[in-house]
Amino acid sequence: MRRDVHFLSKGLRCSGFLYVPEGLGAEQKAPAIVMAHGFSAVKEQNLPTFAEAFTRAGFVTLLFDYRFLGASEGEPRGQIFWYDQIEDYSNAITWGSAQPKVDAERIGIWGTSYSGAHVLWVGAHDKRVKAVVSQVHGGVGALDMFLQGNGPDALGFLRAMLTQDRIGRYETGAVNYLPVTAPEGQPAALPSQEAYDWFTETQKTIAPNWVNQVTMESLEKLLGYDDLSGAMPHISPTPLLMILAEQDALIPIELAKKSYDRARAPRPSLCCRANTSTSTTQSRGPRRRSLPPGIGSRSTWGESASVEPQALSSFFRHFEELPDNARMQRPQGHRRAKGPSRKDARVPRRAAIRDRGGDRSRAHCRLPRGAGGAEDMTDR
Repeated sequence: MRRDVHFLSKGLRCSGFLYVPEGLGAEQKAPAIVMAHGFSAVKEQNLPTFAEAFTRAGFVTLLFDYRFLGASEGEPRGQIFWYDQIEDYSNAITWGSAQPKVDAERIGIWGTSYSGAHVLWVGAHDKRVKAVVSQVHGGVGALDMFLQGNGPDALGFLRAMLTQDRIGRYETGAVNYLPVTAPEGQPAALPSQEAYDWFTETQKTIAPNWVNQVTMESLEKLLGYDDLSGAMPHISPTPLLMILAEQDALIPIELAKKSYDRARAPRPSLCCRANTSTSTTQSRGPRRRSLPPGIGSRSTWGESASVEPQALSSFFRHFEELPDNARMQRPQGHRRAKGPSRKDARVPRRAAIRDRGGDRSRAHCRLPRGAGGAEDMTDR
């Protein structure tokens, strides 16, 4: 069952969809998942597919629009400040925890692209969160990503443009905009033909309230989003699943893996997706259109996301057995029994998840026991 809801964040109304599993008893509570979209996207842009899958698996699910986007309040429209959106996540958790059907001790968060980075930050600093899923986290380390993809001359041009915008805002208060996406070769915040095609199609078909604009100031703030080096070690011991794309034009996997490498033991589960062609995903028809994208990644714009709702429901269900984080920690003074070394005993980092046709290139994923066949996170 889905109903329209809203909650306050810094005095502004955030719009959301609240999904509640059918068949809950009068006094029964369920674990919950809080989720939001990536850069500029709105909740209608295919994320209900995930929310519905989570709800069928028994989770109350809150899917929301950030302030300044979609059906939520806030001016100027199209303002995308990462720290504002992180605040919205925490306020969504607060509101969701107070709902009568939600077990406030079992809250998980999910994010993709820009929100994939947000949930890593929230998971590090908001310990009400008991499980985190981050899909192709983007935006963090934006300076390095932009420099790697465009070179120093383009970065210098962007900085000069942002300086002029800042001077104009100071002198006149004018708000300047840039398109989020545009046809290949034209200026845009997400310079990807695939991004342009997806945003354009979903705006026409399911999300007419998505607006193809972002404030210039948002890009200035984006360049200041750090690489999460301070946050990643503090997510532990909360269970964490990171989904990366091996061939991603906008979010290089080398930079994304740096975040994974900074995580403190117990190590997060890591899932890497192989690239698939746009023509292949388009040939799958409705299956592709029903899947939520990871912005900028072919592998998560289309085919690879096809296994996610079921696998992620299994991952989130893993934390139902963890009412708090204490079980993830060994007692003080505990020593591992003698035996094979950790290196020898370790389960391989990637356990293949095969599709029906046995195509090993589709995905490699390491998940908790009961969610795909790898080691139990509490045993690491």
